[in-house]
Amino acid sequence: MTTQSFDAAMRAFAPALPLAVGLSGGADSTALLLACARRWPGQVQAIHVHHGLQVAADGFEQRCIALCRGLNVPLTVQRLDARHAPGQSPEDAARQARYKAFEAVALASQGPTAIQSIALAQHADDQVETLLLALSRGAGVAGLAAMPLRWERAGIVWHRPLLRVPGAEVRAWLRAQGQGWVEDPTNADERYTRNRIRARLLPALEAAFPAFRDTFARSAAHAAQAAELLDELAQADAQATGIPLQIAPLQRLGRPRQANLLRHWLRTRHQTTPTTAQLAELLDQIAACTTRGHRIHIKVGRGFVVRSGQTLDWYNP
Repeated sequence: MTTQSFDAAMRAFAPALPLAVGLSGGADSTALLLACARRWPGQVQAIHVHHGLQVAADGFEQRCIALCRGLNVPLTVQRLDARHAPGQSPEDAARQARYKAFEAVALASQGPTAIQSIALAQHADDQVETLLLALSRGAGVAGLAAMPLRWERAGIVWHRPLLRVPGAEVRAWLRAQGQGWVEDPTNADERYTRNRIRARLLPALEAAFPAFRDTFARSAAHAAQAAELLDELAQADAQATGIPLQIAPLQRLGRPRQANLLRHWLRTRHQTTPTTAQLAELLDQIAACTTRGHRIHIKVGRGFVVRSGQTLDWYNP
């Protein structure tokens, strides 16, 4: 198999240095670390997160230690408890804990080795899985935008340089280097939705639409553009409506713009997301709020949206 996409992706990758690579010990992160360490010797380090969720985790850690020792790459191991909360998916809990651990290591780094960028090894198949999961949940454009190639958080620039590279090509490149990797045994467990998509849907898409990775990536990019425009519109409407949200000027907006502004307000100010049913109920109550005594008290996300005089507020009891 050709590795042209992998090679092109790495040539185009131009992060601020020093760079940290999230390293699980699997094929994708092993390939990314190896390619980066060769390109920027002395400017790359690795971060491994030990989730403590399975017996094999100790083996992953030892593999990462051996790999980094052979590459002369500094390695930081973060051990954490990534057990999920009630109602939270195990995958989501582990992902959020992992990102917080990466961020903590980067923010704690100082001096000439202070981390400026973090690279993660998700590839084109991961992007397709993310998009299909979003579709299965009835997501809006923000969800259909899937994973970004680049974003900033806490003063750190994050990258996914392999996001347009098929997973099979990443492994082909790694085999060509004579480099091994470890397989996470949970990757074959079809109790997890992502694994069912990988095992059942991706082969069918490959047979029916051979270019599906590229076309799905374009759709995700279009959704990302649309999400950015909606965010800009929400910011402009928030300035006109005021924060806390004033009910009267909010009512003068059309229902779609009200919904867009309410999602933006809840996400950015209160770190919560309404369900479709919750948002519809809230919009109905806002439309009906024409008297001074009209009460609004609606469960939204993890808390409640309430009327407070002429404004809307949110609280988490």
